[in-house]
Amino acid sequence: MEVLERATEIAAAEGNASALLQAVRALADGPLAELADDIDRRGIYPKSILQRLGELGALSAHIQRTRAPADYGLAIRLMAEVSRVCGATGFMVWCHEVCGVYMEQSGNPALMGDRLEQHNRGQTLGATGMSNPMKTFAGIETFLLHASKTDGGYLVNGTLPWVSNLGPDHYFGAVADVAQPDPDAAKTEIMFLVRCDAPGVELRNCPSFSAMEGTNTWAVRLTDYFVGADALIADPVRPFIGRIRAAFILLQTGMGLGVAQGAIDSMWQVERQLGHVNEFLEDRPDDLQAELDGLSARIMTLAQTPFGSDREFLIDVLDARAHASELALRAAQSALLHQGARGYLMTSDVQRRVRESHFVAIVTPAIKHLRKEIARLSAEEQPA
Repeated sequence: MEVLERATEIAAAEGNASALLQAVRALADGPLAELADDIDRRGIYPKSILQRLGELGALSAHIQRTRAPADYGLAIRLMAEVSRVCGATGFMVWCHEVCGVYMEQSGNPALMGDRLEQHNRGQTLGATGMSNPMKTFAGIETFLLHASKTDGGYLVNGTLPWVSNLGPDHYFGAVADVAQPDPDAAKTEIMFLVRCDAPGVELRNCPSFSAMEGTNTWAVRLTDYFVGADALIADPVRPFIGRIRAAFILLQTGMGLGVAQGAIDSMWQVERQLGHVNEFLEDRPDDLQAELDGLSARIMTLAQTPFGSDREFLIDVLDARAHASELALRAAQSALLHQGARGYLMTSDVQRRVRESHFVAIVTPAIKHLRKEIARLSAEEQPA
């Protein structure tokens, strides 16, 4: 704890990226590492860790502030430090941070100012219910939330089956299609912030997962949930999604980079004892580290323009996100082979990381979703 406290003091005093990374690394290697197995299997929600990250300033590096510009590269590196130790917590950091993107980019004064500042500091915690809308926009699903106009706003009904990082006092961004009296009218949607403690919101238990039970993932049922002007993130939605899409996806790469780095670290842990036989395995730690470093550098370049929207840039972002997923899968599996029987124990960090890498590969946008979008965008480049 003394190392963590000292790192925190340095981060607060200097306020620079290296000090912040040092403070987050100390938090991850100390208190978070002690909780990681309980988060994964016992369903312990690391609320205190998330709040501590907020106090350090680790949840707001990507948000434009008076004294510091938005730095998506730093936000990704910080998320990777957390994910290196606990993929579940890294995922919840992303859930919270991307909710901050919705609030900041909404242009709605009711969602900015003090409310956004509390969010940035981790004093309040947010999430994202955008899996269904993102799949719907890609032609994979249909909208599960439906809105109808009413005096002063909208009434929303429907159920989202999986929303993570939730609690009674949390909130999350969601999208609903809007019922049109004219069947020939153009389809429209609204994006809005849902407060879990508001009337018409019910959190329902989900089936148990194979990993990451502590992510506080719930099914959310909305019944005549009222959305007023103070909760609107976007209307219309599609231009807004087009503007933030790259930022949404880029932030996620922090999870894949971190899980892959944690797996590589565990390979080096057994190199002295087992290197004489592990040398016959493919995907050795030095090769994987070189690939990971190259991918990280590529992502840092993309993160310099997180709101880019041209086709070639989006293809690069989607490809980098897919590469992060694939590398996490390969590194985690290779770590298991390198560690052998000790990595097959249920209490092993390696075993947990294998299951975390599966999540990185299937969370929206999953590898198949990413490849589908890359194929669609690439086809648009071809002559008719």
